[in-house]
This record gives sequence, C-alpha cells and structure tokens, in this order.
Amino acid sequence: MDIVPLVDRIGEPQTAALFGLITGLLLGIAAQRSSFCLRASVVEFAKGQLGSRMAVWLLAFSTAVVWTQLADLSGLMRSEDARMMAVPGSISGAVVGGLLFGAGMVMARGCSGRLLVLAATGNMRSLVSGLVFAVVAQMALQGWLSPLRNWVAGLWITSGGSNFNLLTTLHLPPVSGFMIGLAFALAALWLARKNRVSLRVLFTASGVGFAVAAGWVLTYALSQVAFDPVQVESATFTGPSANTLMFFLTSSPVLEFDIGLVPGVFLGAFLSALWGRELKLQGFDGAGNMSRALIGAAFMGMGGMLAGGCAIGAGVTGGSIFVGTAWLALLCMWLGGMATSWLLDQRGAVAQPA
Repeated sequence: MDIVPLVDRIGEPQTAALFGLITGLLLGIAAQRSSFCLRASVVEFAKGQLGSRMAVWLLAFSTAVVWTQLADLSGLMRSEDARMMAVPGSISGAVVGGLLFGAGMVMARGCSGRLLVLAATGNMRSLVSGLVFAVVAQMALQGWLSPLRNWVAGLWITSGGSNFNLLTTLHLPPVSGFMIGLAFALAALWLARKNRVSLRVLFTASGVGFAVAAGWVLTYALSQVAFDPVQVESATFTGPSANTLMFFLTSSPVLEFDIGLVPGVFLGAFLSALWGRELKLQGFDGAGNMSRALIGAAFMGMGGMLAGGCAIGAGVTGGSIFVGTAWLALLCMWLGGMATSWLLDQRGAVAQPA
C-alpha cells in the first residue's frame, strides 16, 4: 500500500488524522448498526445467559483478532511495533483499572465507546456521561489524579522495558493467533445461529473488528514512510477522548490519529442512525440514574487510564495483537462488570418483594 503520494500532498499529521477518521467512520457505523456493547454482553452473561449480545461482542472481538493476525502474518503490520506492545505494561493497573472500568460501564449503562455511539443518536445521558469520562481521563493522564494513577500503575510493571505477547510467552507459533481468532469466530457464529441473530447484525458486528484491524494497518503504513515518529495504534477511547477534548481547548492543537478517530466514530454513528431513522433525543431517567451514570463515567475515566485502554482499546484492539496486560484488563472488566451487575441490579431485584 503506497501512501507516499497522499503524505506528500497533505502532510503527515493530516494523514494520521484522516486515517483516524476513516477508522472511526467504519467503527461508528458498524457499532451503531450492530448495537455492539461489552456492557450488554457482561450483564447478559451475569444473568447466566449466552444470548445475542454475547454473540455480537464475540464476533466483533474474533473478527478483530482474525483480520489483525492475518495482517501481521502477511507483513501489513508488525504487532511488536504497536505502542501498547513496545512500552512497559502495568499488571497492577490492568487489574485495578479493569475492575474499576467494568464497574463503571455497568453503572453508566455503556462503555466509553458505546456512550460515544449513543450520544451521536441523540442520547443526552450518554453525551453528558461521555464528557465526564473524558474530563476524568484527562485528570488521570495529566491532572490531579495522575499521581494516584502513577502510583497504582507502578506497583507491578512488566519486565524488560516492554509489554509481553501472550503467544510468545506461551511459546505458540505465529499462526496460532489467527487460529484462536477463528475458534472464537466459530463460537460466535454458533451462538448467533442459536439466538437467531440476523445476517445484517452479523455483518455489521464483524465490521467493528475489521475497523480495528484497518486502524492497525493504516497507522503501521504511515509509520513506515513518515519522517517523524508515528505511533502504531488503532481504536481506543480513553486517551483519544482526553486528547480530543484538549484539542479544542488549547491554542496550538496538534493533529494526530486520535483527533480523527473520535469525531469519526460520532459521525459514523450519526449517519448510521439517520439512515436507519433511529435518531431520538433521550435524557436521564431521574436524579438517581443520573448520579449513578456520572459516577460510573468517572470510574471508567480513571479505570481506562490505569488499564491502558477501554473496553474497545484494551478489550478488542489490544486483545487483537495479544498484549498480555490487555487480556488481563479485559478479564477484570468482565469480573468487575458482572459483580456490579449482580450487586446493583440483580441483587436489588431479588430483594424487592413480589
């Protein structure tokens, strides 16, 4: 893929932002049409069900693994060059942050990516919660919460100056990543058939995973021709949400992949909802739900920064290249989400008199 003419024509920062916009558009459209949501899958699983929400999430995840691993095997990208693989990972951050993020996404009724998609369809609850998420993420990155984040993250850091690849750690051959993704995809298709998930939903759910792989390929291609260092990255919403917020608040903003990604997801989800006639203004259902959602959004902002990514950033994007701390964070998100769902929703429902 020769992108040199494009880079020469519009510049490296502009190309990075354009690639972020393309990735975001694909992701926004696919996520809106398929109702992709980790929180919905976790709540469904916590109730002892393996339904359509689980099928959608598992298909998106497996598609990201399959396409990303194929790109790696074919030389279109190198997993070891990805930023989240090339820098030290925090095991303590993955555990604490994953649990905190999992609890927050259940309280806020959606992970950070889902909040962005819903906000684009007219959901004011998600818009306000998303802004709280971005502000707290920025506070954890460079503000008042950064000392606490640094302390927790520094409790247990991966050795060797980089993160660890699960496939390499387990001494598995390179093709095993693709085979694992394929196994997950078959399980997802079995669940989809069992729950009668439509072909349209299956196609758009797989589009979420394809968008993640596209982000990897595009940023890797740019890193190979750019004069200045370029991060090899893909879809995530913790850091990019904070960066996008600051882009509009600083006097000398810098274009990068993140600045295209977040608006791209919003625009893609908006256009998808407009096409499907699903735009609808919605608000908070009472003060209690509002406070719960905002607290949950704050939990996600801090948790995502600790975990090295959100439900999509760590759970799908990092998972697709088998980053060790990303898989650990994803596991803890599931555990934190299921525990919160049981404590706040299911336990309360059982305690109510018939």
